[in-house]
Amino acid sequence: MTKTLLKKQMMEVFSWVYRNRKTGKNRSGSGLVGYVVLYLFVFGFLGCAFFATASMLCAPLVSVGYGWLFFALMGLISVALGVFGSVFSTYSSLYLAKDNDFLLSMPIPPGKILFVRLAGVYVMGLLYELTVMIPTLIVYFMTAPVGAAGVVFSLLVPLVLSVFVLILSCVLGWVVALVSSKLKNKNFVVVLLSLAFIAAYYYFYAQAYSMLESILANPQALGDGIRVALYPLYHMGLASQGNALSMLIFTGIIAVLFGIVYAVLSCTFLRLATASNSGTRTKYREQKVKTASPQRALLRKEMRRFLGSAIYMLNCGLGIVFMLVAAVALLIKRDMVTMVLSAMFAGYENLLPLVGVTAVCMITSMNDISSPSVSLEGRSLWLVQSLPVSGWQVLAAKLELHLLLTLVPALLLTACVEIVICPDVVSAILMPVAVVLFVLLMDLVGLCLNLKMPNLNWRDETVPVKQSMCVTLTLFGGWGVVLGFGGLYLALRSFVAPLFYLVGVMVVLAVACALLLRWLRTRGARIFESL
Repeated sequence: MTKTLLKKQMMEVFSWVYRNRKTGKNRSGSGLVGYVVLYLFVFGFLGCAFFATASMLCAPLVSVGYGWLFFALMGLISVALGVFGSVFSTYSSLYLAKDNDFLLSMPIPPGKILFVRLAGVYVMGLLYELTVMIPTLIVYFMTAPVGAAGVVFSLLVPLVLSVFVLILSCVLGWVVALVSSKLKNKNFVVVLLSLAFIAAYYYFYAQAYSMLESILANPQALGDGIRVALYPLYHMGLASQGNALSMLIFTGIIAVLFGIVYAVLSCTFLRLATASNSGTRTKYREQKVKTASPQRALLRKEMRRFLGSAIYMLNCGLGIVFMLVAAVALLIKRDMVTMVLSAMFAGYENLLPLVGVTAVCMITSMNDISSPSVSLEGRSLWLVQSLPVSGWQVLAAKLELHLLLTLVPALLLTACVEIVICPDVVSAILMPVAVVLFVLLMDLVGLCLNLKMPNLNWRDETVPVKQSMCVTLTLFGGWGVVLGFGGLYLALRSFVAPLFYLVGVMVVLAVACALLLRWLRTRGARIFESL
């Protein structure tokens, strides 16, 4: 039974590779190869970045006898990346999986269900962790002399360390599940906790270079601090260099921690997995129901779906937070930003409106709310199709949600950019118009792609939100459009003034929006009605 459940869980974890989300069937050989190549490229790119980091640290630390500190630091980075990559799906994978009720209704001990769920979380964390640890080992083998024990233990350490990633991910997922079961608006709790984690992650990332300089300047002080405060990492570093005793100590500490976490999860899994989502009970009070137009009602439905899914908000609406943070940062650091821009664009101040629009559009492209909106209907698609509304009205509501949630912070950020760069009157008028056209274009592109590549057979909403090709294409396609227009201007800058180029870009965006909008109103609506 356990073997069968593990096979099922692994097939679900890697279903995004071999299964066509549109047809529900396995991919052809070429399609499978294409997906594997794509994700190898993504993880390979990250691996190259961590290879560069490891190269900076390895030789200086090994030369002064602090090779263990090198492994401890890279291990800490791998844990952070592993938790960052798997923590968002841990809560939904353990407690919100669509087949939880089905499996719990069968004569299967809840402990076995929990075990196979944890196996899926472990594999995802391991993939992210190895993105750091594989370059780390390559750099170390290239730099330092390694004995047989060092080779064996350094290869075993990432497997043990990934259990620590699993422990942290499960603890965070368990805390969120416990808190959410007591609150009505649990999705906002998930979002706030996740945003706090992201903020901490990016803070340390921004400080990475100065931290590296401090480490290389005084490795002894940092080593003493890790030896005391992060005792397991100290032994992890020694174990990676071939110390058998440290390998036993490190493995034992991780085993004890995992045993404690697993015991707590086993005691609470059944209660949290079957907890009612209604939150706190409220007494019924008779109220008047306000009527609304069909379009307004459909928009409310889309808004409730967005606000009712923490995964949807975090993965497709994170740009809202970045836009608001960028707007506030521009106002607070206005003098410094103005000074930097004045130095960088001295004599080329007429380029600043283009630069400002480019920056805003890059951030707005992080919002891809419309991209998974059709797929999120899932097997309940027939409900909205049975309503006395046209397919275009449903699609229009999905477009409106993206515009409503993206345009407000985007225009606020654009206003802050204008306050900083002080453009002329014509540029000040054109900049927000260009941003609106770009946001509308990405909104339309995301919805069109989802109509052509829908996935209505998912069990976990992380699949259409995080593992969808249309979401990936929309996100990177937005960046590609911005960079493409930027590269085109560099090629034409000798012939076209920046202001005229901005007008030309707006014309292209407007024509593209008109064509896509016409396609959605006609063929797109028919495709939706026939899904």
